[in-house]
Amino acid sequence: MTLSPQLSSNLSLEEFLKLPETKPHNEYIDGKIYQKPMPQGEHSTLQSFLVTNINKIGQPQKLAYAFPELRCTFSGRSLVPDIAVFKWSRIPLLPNGRIANQFEIPPDWTIEILSPKQSPNRVIRNIIFSMQNGTKLGWFLDSEDESIMVFQPNQVPEIKQGKDVFPVLDVLEGWNLSVADIFDCLNFG
Repeated sequence: MTLSPQLSSNLSLEEFLKLPETKPHNEYIDGKIYQKPMPQGEHSTLQSFLVTNINKIGQPQKLAYAFPELRCTFSGRSLVPDIAVFKWSRIPLLPNGRIANQFEIPPDWTIEILSPKQSPNRVIRNIIFSMQNGTKLGWFLDSEDESIMVFQPNQVPEIKQGKDVFPVLDVLEGWNLSVADIFDCLNFG
């Protein structure tokens, strides 16, 4: 999810949030700014496939919504998960019912997709940090070995592959894709 510190700063979180957005996105972690790598073909395909399929189930019944590249600022950090899924009842809204621009809470489900030259441990640390601050489910996708590491509260992470099914956010129970089903979206031939 992140490469190396771009700025080792005395910048506060508030000052960081006033900076213009960048492409790829910057994240604020422990007083340092890290830039995420630019998504490439596999990453973008997996991200699009998951967002589309989660929203196909979650949006019509107002159960949950998956946001790609949404900035989530909480507990002193500002992270941009590849996919942040929120239960419908937790999506920040304005008084008129319109969606808010700023999300100052952790997602219910965070999904990260490993990119080339990305530090797996830094990505995993962000998932763990989110879990320690209220996230209920984390997925870490590695397309090189076609595996998904699943994080759940108070459990040792599990690695799922092939026909393994995996937990999804509780409000989306019944969504039964296997790991192979997800990585099959990469086959265009």
